[in-house]
Amino acid sequence: MSKEKRITLAWTGASGAPYGLRLLECLLAADYHVYLLISSAARVVLATEHNLKLPAGPDAAKQALVALLGCDAEKLEVCGKEDWFSPVASGSAAPKQMVVCPCSAGTLAAVAHGMSDNLIERAADVVLKERGQLLMVVRETPFSTLHLENMLKLSKMGVTIMPAAPGFYHQPKSVEDLVDFMVARVLDHLGVEQGLVPRWGYDQRS
Repeated sequence: MSKEKRITLAWTGASGAPYGLRLLECLLAADYHVYLLISSAARVVLATEHNLKLPAGPDAAKQALVALLGCDAEKLEVCGKEDWFSPVASGSAAPKQMVVCPCSAGTLAAVAHGMSDNLIERAADVVLKERGQLLMVVRETPFSTLHLENMLKLSKMGVTIMPAAPGFYHQPKSVEDLVDFMVARVLDHLGVEQGLVPRWGYDQRS
């Protein structure tokens, strides 16, 4: 399996579940092997915002997502929140890229301060220590001073902070268009080809 086509994706309990689900769909479509980490709070948000009630067990959750997305089951691995033997828990095996989308303020704080109380926090810590690429799609408003300090701290460590703040210059017609805007920006930063949103300046020129 090519390391360049492996990535860790984490869903936390922040609002913005459609972002995470759409990003997963796009990564799988781009032939990535995705290690998916889902917090307990993320499951609640998924059910609330997307009417998607994932089973608690990793294997059952994987089956539900494969059925929903129609993806290749071999490309998706759902890890338990305390699966310390998962590849994402070790610097010798973890993918070099990770996205937390959506990212809660609590996860932001834990990663900023080196906490590893669950697999999401450990996986992020691994990417940081191995000098990999970590993107955090933070969803909170307004940002408190603590939130801003944590984002600055992580940014200084090389983390890309991408608040879930879609633009409107592409004249979105639906919520899905707004979701695609943010997902497209994430894919751009990961170096994944995408055609979700026209690039600025290209369609505007006569």
